[in-house]
Amino acid sequence: MSNVEGPDRPQFPSEPVDAVVTPVQRFIHTEVSGGLILLLATAVAMFAANSNLASSYQALWQVNIGLRIDGFVFEHSLRHWINDGLVTLFFFVVGLEIKRELVLGELSVPGALVLPAVAAAGGMIVPAALYLALASGPGASAGWGSVMATDIAFVVGCMALLGRRIPHSLYIFMLSLAIIDDIGAILVIAVGYSRDIDFLALGLGGGGLVTVALMRWLGVRAQLAYWAVGVLTWLAVYESGVHPTVVGVALGLMTPARPWVDEARFDSFLDWGRKAEQPEGPANAKPEVVHQRLARAAKESLSAQQQLEALLHPWTAFLVLPLFALANAGIAVSATTGLDSIALATAVGLAVGKPLGIVAFTWLAVVLKVGAKPRDVTWPMLLGAGMLAGIGFTMALFVAQIAFQDAALNSAKLGVLAGSVVSAIAGLGLLFVVGRTAAGARHGAAEDSPR
Repeated sequence: MSNVEGPDRPQFPSEPVDAVVTPVQRFIHTEVSGGLILLLATAVAMFAANSNLASSYQALWQVNIGLRIDGFVFEHSLRHWINDGLVTLFFFVVGLEIKRELVLGELSVPGALVLPAVAAAGGMIVPAALYLALASGPGASAGWGSVMATDIAFVVGCMALLGRRIPHSLYIFMLSLAIIDDIGAILVIAVGYSRDIDFLALGLGGGGLVTVALMRWLGVRAQLAYWAVGVLTWLAVYESGVHPTVVGVALGLMTPARPWVDEARFDSFLDWGRKAEQPEGPANAKPEVVHQRLARAAKESLSAQQQLEALLHPWTAFLVLPLFALANAGIAVSATTGLDSIALATAVGLAVGKPLGIVAFTWLAVVLKVGAKPRDVTWPMLLGAGMLAGIGFTMALFVAQIAFQDAALNSAKLGVLAGSVVSAIAGLGLLFVVGRTAAGARHGAAEDSPR
């Protein structure tokens, strides 16, 4: 089953609407596009929160939505539904991406994981320690988890902007680091930010996950059945006091990353389909039956993980995360607004703690020969990439939303925005300079080499 690109590759029929659809599809699948939409949503939220629309902006997210049936009431604010409901879909996609990398990608090679894992640990421990050292006041320490996370969408987008100025090995290193960072952030949310636990509800949630595993073992293939069990599991975990986004990650990790119909079996279906079209082909092979079986085989030649990631990633990148930014990034800022201890600790944790922790732990791993730094990645490059890792944004705002309320929450948001902006500018600037120098050196070496 070849995947040959070239002039002989068959093409689907063209339609007039393709002139509009094709550029849109190309934009959606560009690595920078999700970050641009997220930036736009953040700008809109900041504008609304600092304009005459401020009261309407805040009131919108407090509108209650839910069910009322006799004495049963299940209502929450629109912001709450976004943060605890829709964002679970984002975490489900994160789980799917982690599963892909664990089974088929960069995280599937044990030796390649050591250095990114050590760097990710430094990028979580040092920022949290810096935050706790700087934060003061009642309840301020609760925000330690907000400085541990990296916004993978923004980091990947920034590195895509740099293009060939940075080596591919640095991109892979940062992608692996960000994925491991996400796993750490998920554990932090599950362990560090859960309410009083209702163990009966938590047991029901665990039973839901066991049911999903049993359905997989039995070979159930109807995705609707999995969605139904997943929603019920989410409800149980929500009622338990454990943050329900953990369910999204767990279900993503449980999704099969290998296809039900492997390559050899799919080739046999294609051979059967070709023979069925011949006069001496299989008896009773009606064209509609052949087409249906081939269509099913083609669909099942993609794993459930691939199908769901392709289906849901655009929705999370262009709807869920922008909605989250619209609901949470709006902060009223005035001429007298300053960085209090929470805001300062958050900003320093992201902008200083992240690169410091990543570079220090990576250096220690290299010195102790625990891991090997890629040869084409210089220490200045690693510092620039570590600065980009300080873009916490989505995950940082999410944890802050759990940890704080009211004025403290606004301070944490301000620190997240300040730290993320500084990290993005500093990281892009440093990588642009050192990347251009390294690119020039590589070009000169290529010209000097004998041909």
